[in-house]
Amino acid sequence: MASSLSSIKPFLGAPSSSDGSSRLGSLQSSSKLLLTSPTLHLPSRRSHPKRLEIQAAGNTFGTYFRVTTFGESHGGGVGCIIDGCPPQIPLSETDMQVDLDRRRPGQSRITTPRKETDTCRISSGIAEGVTTGTPIKVEVPNTDQRGHDYSEMSKAYRPSHADATYDFKYGVRSVQGGGRSSARETIGRVAAGAVAKKILKLKSGTEVLAYVSQVHNVVLPEGLVDHETLTLDLIENNIVRCPNPEYAEKMIDAIDAVRVRGDSVGGVVTCIVRNVPRGLGSPVFDKLEAELAKAVMSLPATKGFEFGSGFAGTFLTGSEHNDEFYMDEHGRIRTRTNRSGGIQGGISNGETINMRIAFKPTSTISRKQNTVTRERHETELIARGRHDPCVVPRAVPMVEAMVALVLVDQLMAHHSQCMLFPINPALQEPVEMARPEEVQIPQ
Repeated sequence: MASSLSSIKPFLGAPSSSDGSSRLGSLQSSSKLLLTSPTLHLPSRRSHPKRLEIQAAGNTFGTYFRVTTFGESHGGGVGCIIDGCPPQIPLSETDMQVDLDRRRPGQSRITTPRKETDTCRISSGIAEGVTTGTPIKVEVPNTDQRGHDYSEMSKAYRPSHADATYDFKYGVRSVQGGGRSSARETIGRVAAGAVAKKILKLKSGTEVLAYVSQVHNVVLPEGLVDHETLTLDLIENNIVRCPNPEYAEKMIDAIDAVRVRGDSVGGVVTCIVRNVPRGLGSPVFDKLEAELAKAVMSLPATKGFEFGSGFAGTFLTGSEHNDEFYMDEHGRIRTRTNRSGGIQGGISNGETINMRIAFKPTSTISRKQNTVTRERHETELIARGRHDPCVVPRAVPMVEAMVALVLVDQLMAHHSQCMLFPINPALQEPVEMARPEEVQIPQ
């Protein structure tokens, strides 16, 4: 005899006596009915038409200082939403435009010839020249679009590009320029990074500087750049963003050599952070170097990350590698060397943070390559479009931005946990405020 759950309702809903025996008996009867019924028909859920939904997760970075980027390479525009920015920070489009100009295409012969001014517009979160503490929206329009350059790539996958994996994941993709996988997405990161760098400078005098230390086989020898005296002007003194003029010329020649052949090369960006407050970062899973690694490795074309002594440190013994402590003339605990890279146990120790990020050769090249189509047929592809023969010169402001976003987020986390109540002055240091004359808030 077949039954359904609906036939059990009278038993479950029967009135119970004060001692609950009636209800217990009902439940027992229900159990017997369920167990002895040869067939159990469960009520079907009401059917709804299926909808195709693409969840583009992974577009937000940060916990306290949160940045969400949006837009695609050949869409209407790109940009970001910054949430959690402290109020009363002097901010304008000019602050962001400096770094956006360093990132933009068409800067020189060794970058992509795409012509974009990358002029940003802030449409919320600012009042009378200062941040209000509410979300800041920054947008940059796309003006030099050439979607027809990607007609072949709508059918054939570019080797080592994200074309295939986007299809594998979503089953659909934006063909023109690679959509979200394009480096044009980093405009939102750089704009937000400019805000983060300003906060760090105002709050603790922290400076984030990156430069090109390798292009293909041209490697800048360690020690030729003094990290204590390095300036933005030295980095921006040439089109490859290497602060050593001699090696800058060698790097430019290396890029020119492959550019005329329709090929590409990779390289390394070195990033340093000076005047870092002590105590940033957390033990175990949220170590500061781990957060930095995730941030910079989320950039397009990244393939490697080294921190402090990096892989070279594996050739040293403990006695050679350890950073010995000493007391400086101001009575502060310092380290004589900095093979730890400014972080120990996942927490900043106040020394200069240094790291290196490897970037692969640009995937899209104008030389014939073997590939397959979306219909799974083998074919050959000569990619069109405008692309950098080497991404590292334009990656410099991108690396600075991601590092700054990590540090400002960690600075806010440190304040919320360790600076809320009076500190232990024998062991802890306050995060020093900038001198009053450095902070000019409009009246």
